[in-house]
Amino acid sequence: MERIWQQDIKYVAGVGEARARLLERELKICTVGDLLNHYPFRYIDRTRIYPIHEVTDAAQLTYVQIRARVMSIGYAGEGRKKRFTAYAQDATGRVELVWFQGIKWIEKKIEVGREYLIFGRPSFYRGMLQLAHPELETMEQHLSRKAESGMQGIYPSTEKISSSLGTKGFYRLVQNAWALLQGRQIADPLPATMRQQYGLMPLHAAYYNIHFPQSAEELRQAQYRLKFDELLGIQLGIQSRRSERMARQNGFLFPKVGTAFNTFFNEQLPFPLTGAQKRVIKEIRQDTVTGYQMNRLLQGDVGSGKTLVALMSMLLAVDNGFQACLMAPTEILARQHFATITRMLEKIPVRVAILTGSSKAKERREALEGILAGEVDILIGTHALIEDKVQFQNLGFVVIDEQHRFGVEQRARLWTKNQRPPHILVMTATPIPRTLAMTLYGDLDVSVIDELPPGRRPIQTYHYTDSARLRLWGFLKKQIALGRQVYVVYPLIQESEAMDYKDLTDGYEAISRDFPLPDYVTEICHGKMKAADKELSMARFKRGEAHILVATSVIEVGVDVPNATVMVIESAERFGLSQLHQLRGRVGRGGEQSYCILMSGEKLSRESRARLDAMCETTDGFKLAELDLKLRGAGDINGTMQSGMAFDLKIANPTRDVQVLTLTRDAAAEILNQDPTLSLPEHGGLRQLKARYEAEEKIDFSRIS
Repeated sequence: MERIWQQDIKYVAGVGEARARLLERELKICTVGDLLNHYPFRYIDRTRIYPIHEVTDAAQLTYVQIRARVMSIGYAGEGRKKRFTAYAQDATGRVELVWFQGIKWIEKKIEVGREYLIFGRPSFYRGMLQLAHPELETMEQHLSRKAESGMQGIYPSTEKISSSLGTKGFYRLVQNAWALLQGRQIADPLPATMRQQYGLMPLHAAYYNIHFPQSAEELRQAQYRLKFDELLGIQLGIQSRRSERMARQNGFLFPKVGTAFNTFFNEQLPFPLTGAQKRVIKEIRQDTVTGYQMNRLLQGDVGSGKTLVALMSMLLAVDNGFQACLMAPTEILARQHFATITRMLEKIPVRVAILTGSSKAKERREALEGILAGEVDILIGTHALIEDKVQFQNLGFVVIDEQHRFGVEQRARLWTKNQRPPHILVMTATPIPRTLAMTLYGDLDVSVIDELPPGRRPIQTYHYTDSARLRLWGFLKKQIALGRQVYVVYPLIQESEAMDYKDLTDGYEAISRDFPLPDYVTEICHGKMKAADKELSMARFKRGEAHILVATSVIEVGVDVPNATVMVIESAERFGLSQLHQLRGRVGRGGEQSYCILMSGEKLSRESRARLDAMCETTDGFKLAELDLKLRGAGDINGTMQSGMAFDLKIANPTRDVQVLTLTRDAAAEILNQDPTLSLPEHGGLRQLKARYEAEEKIDFSRIS
């Protein structure tokens, strides 16, 4: 079976050399196993044949199947607009079939007067039902074929593969690949007792029913089984590595709370710690006296005071003779952290340095020499911290801010800066429901700051459509007259033909017209600007020299301007809940009442409206995260998760399959309790399942998640 699973895809009937290259290039499908692990993303009922007069709402029917006789064929248009058309009819109506490509091939295949089974995506053109590039099969061919599953899978594809194979052509390849198994059973990694305990169908049946479901219920069982395997393999790896880490006892000890920490706490603390901040600092403090290497995820809503917790944790390291570093995802955020921490520590003899990709030669030299000599206690920076030239004398504590914005390999490079592993604190302001975080990040301890510092006023959030534009301009002018500043954020830098959203370029011109100099100064900031220009725009806005900052979501993380009280988000329906919440968190950082204005078009999908309504109803990021799971929307949380996990999940979705994820966590714990190394004979398949997902990881994720 393993030999067939690894067989080159070119030997599957209907593939050949050229299509094999196409499948590898477009979908990374190289073997029979790759093809059978390429699951359909939805299914259509090929048993139903629609009378033409019943196809009245193309929006409700993604695909239709029609039995009709071709009455005439011909050409229309000229040159590049030339198309081949055929008119077919049944007893109830008429349909136009049209081809813009492959005309010579279809012209030879189609016959006037013959009856066909026609399958395609319906639309209406000049009031008439039309199918573009439909699949055709003569009724003789259809009736002579062996009966097959009525539910045909529609597979993830690309434009090039779709034009080469079509939906049914790809389905045929999967059928041909399955035929190569010739009745052999796919080896099942789960013991029979475990399948029985969790009500799982055998793996061979699951593969068959994911591709050729015999019923809706068998399809559901197949999906459940394949999700279970994927998530169990991940959980076995995560929990094994946690057990190994806890068994090593090679973490640095921070036994004392010394001068730096106590002086800061007693004399420099900018505001009293919340109960949640105290709890998290206590959890970190306990971690650093156990002898185990700390691996902790700190979740905190926007503005909850995570940076202060990180600083006090780094001071614990300094008091015990160790160095610390803080890695941020952007230059803006790194320099902001540097300015904030330097200011907080100005009366304490702790040396802080910064290192970024654009650091000048002197700044870079002083930082590199200082950390190597042990003269720099805390180094703050961007991806530049992971460069080989950056060598610490005694790195004991690492903080990674907005951890999901770094790749797994980037984060893990900090692991190599010491012979023994430093303590790791990864922080995120993207709220993840606690149960999900504890399950998915099973190798991490999870801390949550669920209180905002005293004195913070809730941000008032409103949703307006474009018809309220003049009213919005009037409100902004009133805020600026009060001495406040305004962000205006766009999803795009320039107009896009593919997306009907507001863009920054046009927006900047419109704002410049309605807010002219010299009364109003408008700056612009986006990701395609040179770093120096971006820094200059941000600096002018932070100093209060500009009233309005027109930007893309580049300012989503790390911009701290207490005087900015209004966040306008254009085409807000374009953003996910997590990103909207992050952007809103850029205001409300001072003592004045702040506002978030969500601008959108008049027509909204149900999910988009639900997101915008939720933003207006609550400022609680954790409530929004829970809602994101329920909506199953744009995948904001999932994006965070997937970037934190280096796994190639084919069917499971951690944010949507929380129930399966929780079940596999418990199953993995039970198995590893009985057999920590999976060395029992009946666990050989589980050992292979665990190894499969470890092989897909580029690096030991558990070490620095």
